[in-house]
Amino acid sequence: MTLIGVLAAFGGGIFGAAIGALPAFEFVGFLVMIGVAIDLAGAGGDFYSIPFGMFGPHVGGFAAGVAAAAYAAKKKKLDTGRNIVAGLMGLNSPDVLLVGGAFGILGYLLQWTFAQVPDFGPGIAWTDTVALTVAVSGIIARFLWGTCGLCGCAEPGRHFYAPTDGAKWLVFMSDWGQLIVIGLGGGLMAGYLGLTLGAPGIFLSFGIAAASLIFLQFGVNVPVTHHIMLPSAIVAVSSGSLIAAGIAGVLCAFVGEFFARTFLSHGDTHIDPPACTIATMTLVFNGLTALGVWAMIPLPA
Repeated sequence: MTLIGVLAAFGGGIFGAAIGALPAFEFVGFLVMIGVAIDLAGAGGDFYSIPFGMFGPHVGGFAAGVAAAAYAAKKKKLDTGRNIVAGLMGLNSPDVLLVGGAFGILGYLLQWTFAQVPDFGPGIAWTDTVALTVAVSGIIARFLWGTCGLCGCAEPGRHFYAPTDGAKWLVFMSDWGQLIVIGLGGGLMAGYLGLTLGAPGIFLSFGIAAASLIFLQFGVNVPVTHHIMLPSAIVAVSSGSLIAAGIAGVLCAFVGEFFARTFLSHGDTHIDPPACTIATMTLVFNGLTALGVWAMIPLPA
């Protein structure tokens, strides 16, 4: 942790709020793909410190935009705190952007704190601390500016886990059939990248999934898959099995929908289902790796 890091996080948070949470995250996807290209070309350097550092989802990008949107909605300057698409510079409210800067610093401090937890072993992180920071940052923003508590306010007369289509996270990928198919497809695709490229393949699977959300920004019903593809690639590299990656993808798709219906569907601010999923499933899958479970199970390649 450095003063330069804190200042960079503050500036990145302002910028992330200014362009909006989702656009900022899409930038992360493109930056990660550039980093993979540099990595595979053998150019060296530490380019990944940009998309996972100063402009990471937890610092100067997504999380800052989420918090700024929650604040703006509380101040009646935005339609809803769940609006992660809007570029908040258009509100002409410097206070909204400063909230983004403050949460950029908060994200920097949180991720540094989580990174102090000992790993499971050499090269086996205890969880994805960036994703965990995004999730915790969203929860903090919910308690500061939301009106319905951590899990929100369910619609009267409806089961909590059966929200209306209008309340769902992504109605076009919330049914079990859709979740199974996109989970399997994303898991197999990411698993192949992981098996073929190793660690760069893990990053590339995340970058492709994140960058693809630019089409969602333009109104195309593309799936959100980074919470499916990133853990699946990790499983593929750890287990050496593409089948295991496909299964992991399906599991992550359902876990993502669970977190969406638990924290997002009934809330008036954004708590990110993919971040919750990545943090949780990385903990689970890396824990299995540390325990040597993959070596005990005869997994087909």
